[in-house]
Amino acid sequence: MIFTINLKLGRGQNDREHWQQRARRVKREKEIVRWGLSAQKPPAGPVRVVLTRCFFGTGLDGDNLQGSLKAPRDAVAAWLGRDDADPSIEWAYAHATAPRTKGFMTIEVTPQGQKETTNAQ
Repeated sequence: MIFTINLKLGRGQNDREHWQQRARRVKREKEIVRWGLSAQKPPAGPVRVVLTRCFFGTGLDGDNLQGSLKAPRDAVAAWLGRDDADPSIEWAYAHATAPRTKGFMTIEVTPQGQKETTNAQ
């Protein structure tokens, strides 16, 4: 399953924002991802989840990429009915370029053992 969600994500630890502003942003990101996934039934068993941040520019380094996708990761884990530290979920992160005015993310969920079809860079 591949989901595309119109969500302009933060920049991980590079965001310099007030704690209340950050809390509102994280809550909004989780709600948008939950809403985007709510129409589908989550798969059972081990899964591989690829979170791709699609944004204009060269992208973020690994730490900030993973940090910018933390709220969506938590929302995906909640949709799966598991903790995000559950060993039955394999997490992968990617960055893809998008037009300057667009910011979105894709979530690819595949049962463990199947090959993913993402075109992320």
